[in-house]
Amino acid sequence: MKLTIATCQFPVSSDIERNFRYVSRQLRLAHERGAELLHFSEACLGGYVGVDVDSFEDYPWDLLRELTQEILELTSSLKLWVVLGSNHRLSGKHKPHNSLYVVNPRGQIVDRYDKMFCTGDRSGKKDDLSHYSPGSRFVMFKVKGIRCGLQICHDFRYPELYREYNRKGAQLVLHSYYNGGMNPETKKEYQNVWAVLVRATMQAYAGSNHLWISVNNTTRRESSGSSFLVRPDGLVASTLPLHRAGVLIHTIDTEADYYDASKDWRRRALRGIYHSGRLVQDRRSADRTCL
Repeated sequence: MKLTIATCQFPVSSDIERNFRYVSRQLRLAHERGAELLHFSEACLGGYVGVDVDSFEDYPWDLLRELTQEILELTSSLKLWVVLGSNHRLSGKHKPHNSLYVVNPRGQIVDRYDKMFCTGDRSGKKDDLSHYSPGSRFVMFKVKGIRCGLQICHDFRYPELYREYNRKGAQLVLHSYYNGGMNPETKKEYQNVWAVLVRATMQAYAGSNHLWISVNNTTRRESSGSSFLVRPDGLVASTLPLHRAGVLIHTIDTEADYYDASKDWRRRALRGIYHSGRLVQDRRSADRTCL
């Protein structure tokens, strides 16, 4: 099965109306270029609180809701699937979620992924956890028969999440990042995190789980890395330039014959059977101290 996806990047900011204009423009551009599913970065519409915005105090929720509705209407008119990063308000004094909305071609929100592993320590008073409530649900949806899963930024530090998506039969994971807005000194550290750790980890997850991964990031300077797409064999299929708004168009084919070294035994390993082939009953195998 084939699916043309658009991995989108632009300089996310605290200005929701500016973010909205970028999203709308890239929706139209990707549609013109034949995309069927658009993937946007973390908090791309509402701005990333703690980076773009200091806090949720006096946050313009009404404006965010109004512009989100306009995006839903545009999505419907273009008949596209969209994964949109935003902030999701909760009730009472509960902190909002850092979320990805799944929007179908009728402009309906059919599901929502909430970042499970927000950054911060057990006190809940640092980094993401000082602003956001974590989620606890895996999200799967189908586009043209292809099973898609969702992840957000720091979630990549937990390989258990990708293994679970593998168990659930995911063929494509859309992983939205926000790794930007840094000063030059901070970038020296985090550029290596993206160039070495993020890129290598995404390639390893794709290859070990044999699935496609769409990775995007904000282009807000200073950004540590640009968006890219990884094939099921772990190789990077294509990438966008750093610090430049753009849309990466790529048609994935889930039936293409990409190298998969562990295909014969992966399902058994996921069931807790940690060997290939057939075990032998032999005293010299059982005796681990003999020559």
